[in-house]
Amino acid sequence: MTDTSVISFQNVDKWYGDFQALKNINLNIERGERLVICGPSGSGKSTLIRCINGLEQYNEGQLLIGGQPLNEKHLRSIRGMVGMVFQHFNLFPHMTVLENLTLAPRRTLKLSKDEANALAMKYLDRVHIAHQADKYPAQLSGGQQQRVAIARSLCMKPEILLFDEPTSALDPEMIREVLDVMKELADEGMTMVCVTHEMGFARQVADRVVFMDEGEIVEIAPPSQLFDMPQQPRTQTFLEQILSY
Repeated sequence: MTDTSVISFQNVDKWYGDFQALKNINLNIERGERLVICGPSGSGKSTLIRCINGLEQYNEGQLLIGGQPLNEKHLRSIRGMVGMVFQHFNLFPHMTVLENLTLAPRRTLKLSKDEANALAMKYLDRVHIAHQADKYPAQLSGGQQQRVAIARSLCMKPEILLFDEPTSALDPEMIREVLDVMKELADEGMTMVCVTHEMGFARQVADRVVFMDEGEIVEIAPPSQLFDMPQQPRTQTFLEQILSY
């Protein structure tokens, strides 16, 4: 782990029964880095990202977040550092947008109602959706709901933001509005780890791209190198398939 690393995987293995989902993962992610993880379905991408905030427990090796080992002792403080945006928005349908955003800051950060409302409106404005604060999730488009989910994560003031295929449940016309918000966050220096099939986003935003296959990190490179001059045959085959559509 380097002095500037905020996430460090050290020989991490993960099994589901007899199936090994992660194989000897070694990866350092720098503070402020924008890292995109790509690969075929079942390659271990989501398992890797879910290990970072303890949603999945690894079996061997060590994972350090902000210099702290990810274990029961540090899990609460690490989860306070790490926000996550999922493929499905996971908004509470019986709460307004504003109520969805203020719930965790009031309970976890112990903010007053007025403080939490002000924080929520700040981040709703940040994702260009403040005018929808009093609506319910069902009244919003999928793209709007995902932007609300991003704002909800930001309300917890994370140092790291994880995205697990945030656009895969969206219609094509809604993908752009979510990616635009993610690009803006990247420009502001947020440490971001994103699992996505959006190769255009990866090329524009990522500092590095990780290609995974069968639970292994096959190749890591800046996007210009990985997309234009991939070194590994498995990477070449994957890119030929995904970029041919």
